[in-house]
Amino acid sequence: MLPPVAADPSCYARTVNDWICPAYLTDRSGELVDATVEHLLITGSAVVLGLLVAFPMALLAQRSRRTQSGVLGLSTALYTVPSLALFPLLVPFTGLTATTVVVGLALYSLTILVRAMIDGLGSVDQGALDAATGMGLGPVARLWRVRVPLALPTMIAGLRVATVSTVALTTVGALVSYGGLGNLLYNGVQTDFKAQVLAASVLCLVIAFVLDALILVLGRLAAPWSRSVVA
Repeated sequence: MLPPVAADPSCYARTVNDWICPAYLTDRSGELVDATVEHLLITGSAVVLGLLVAFPMALLAQRSRRTQSGVLGLSTALYTVPSLALFPLLVPFTGLTATTVVVGLALYSLTILVRAMIDGLGSVDQGALDAATGMGLGPVARLWRVRVPLALPTMIAGLRVATVSTVALTTVGALVSYGGLGNLLYNGVQTDFKAQVLAASVLCLVIAFVLDALILVLGRLAAPWSRSVVA
């Protein structure tokens, strides 16, 4: 909420309400830090949960064209469910908690993560797999020592897109009061609090940029041969 008019109004008083207001950043620093931390925790948890669900789905999709079509259709269908409908559907099971947002965002991330994993695993050269089989590697060893490493560049590219998308979608969690910076955005828009809207928006962009750069660096360290593949 905007503060009441003071004798010497600050740049975020009702009578001034500037977009750029250093005093707001100073006075509300604690609130901004708490919202940023919540935003990071929800985003990170959702992406990790999405990865844990997407990987077995991608492996299942490798069995046949029919199962691949089914898996891709399911992940795409989940993405088309509006958040205004998805969150209320989850609330009876998860309550009005951050878990509702994490589960919802993880489901949304599947459409990107599952497709990236299917594409990555499917792009592994058959000759490499035959060579691994000739060396005596079993199916599990081939998966973790050959297929996953070779598919890593494509998977990382998908993870980057899913993470940046999740940073933006986390703001929707304001619907159940667990949107991190989205809570500030929602309140700022409702009250025409310009400094708060701008600060929350910029912080979302910074989080997306930092996480994208972090995944890119970690991906290159894990798969240095991927530099010519990862965008």
